[in-house]
Amino acid sequence: MRRFLPRLTGTELWLSAVIALIVVGLSATTDTFFTLVNLFDILNYSAVNIIFAAGLLVVLIAGGIDISFAVAASVVQYLLATTLMQFGGGNWVSGFALAIGFGAMLGAVNAAMIYHFRIISIVVTIATFNLFFGLLMFATGGVSIYLLPDWMVDRVVLFEQETAMGWAEITLPVAVMAVVVFATWLLLRRLSFGRQLFAMGDNTEGARRLGINIGAMHYLAYCWLGACAGVAGLMQAHYAQEVVPNALYGRELEVLAAVVLGGARLGGGRGTLLGAVLGLALIAITQNGLNLLGISPYAFRMIVGAIILIAIAMSAETLGLVNEKLRRFKASAGQTGVAK
Repeated sequence: MRRFLPRLTGTELWLSAVIALIVVGLSATTDTFFTLVNLFDILNYSAVNIIFAAGLLVVLIAGGIDISFAVAASVVQYLLATTLMQFGGGNWVSGFALAIGFGAMLGAVNAAMIYHFRIISIVVTIATFNLFFGLLMFATGGVSIYLLPDWMVDRVVLFEQETAMGWAEITLPVAVMAVVVFATWLLLRRLSFGRQLFAMGDNTEGARRLGINIGAMHYLAYCWLGACAGVAGLMQAHYAQEVVPNALYGRELEVLAAVVLGGARLGGGRGTLLGAVLGLALIAITQNGLNLLGISPYAFRMIVGAIILIAIAMSAETLGLVNEKLRRFKASAGQTGVAK
């Protein structure tokens, strides 16, 4: 039985402990936090961010970074809505196919610029972030789309339970999130492409000498994130029942912080899906708890940022580095004393 359970890393253990403490504290101080309605609301809201996180984790493991994915998802929403309305409305099959296709196409733009022009990923994605958002606002005039196909806005409820607080529901984005997370797990842990992504992120030159196609790995990583962004954009439109150009603006930093908090290394070669999910869970639960406590929304980012800093500082990895430095300092001091 134990071989089917994931082995938790030090970061994941610390995140689990911090989340447990926050859940206990919020359950003791509010009447509505630990209810089925509220917990399902957190899950439904977080589904889009977890889809983003699964794609971003692949890019981070490959040694890159991307901050344009949330804006790319907004672009996909508009392309998707416009295309579907031109061809009679479509259905879920055509919606997912177009969302994945448009998203992968935008991801390929990033991959091409990074690989063929040898430009570092942060610079490219800052540029495409502004390019995508500027084009979107210019082309749409900042106008939202409220007239969407019926299949896109009709709520798909997978599970519902009536409680004293109202109806608790699990909706379609949660199921799609589970599929995306499973597909990303298969890519990273069960396919040779995943091992090649880890190898490239850990040591690009070494991976090249081993015969790994570095260009193909760049396209795989950024197109995977683009496809995830497209699916997340579709799920956001379904959840909100509208397409708003700046609805996802700013999500990129929240998701990036959560994935790094979950143990993904910015230099590449390391990261886990469980860590990314726990990082997002910490941020989502904290935001929800602050809202229930009536704390000003302007304090959300400040308090969430402080929690992230504390969690990172208290992580097992960081404490391990501190212990290692202390050990070396003591060893150096001991050698100095012997020399005297």
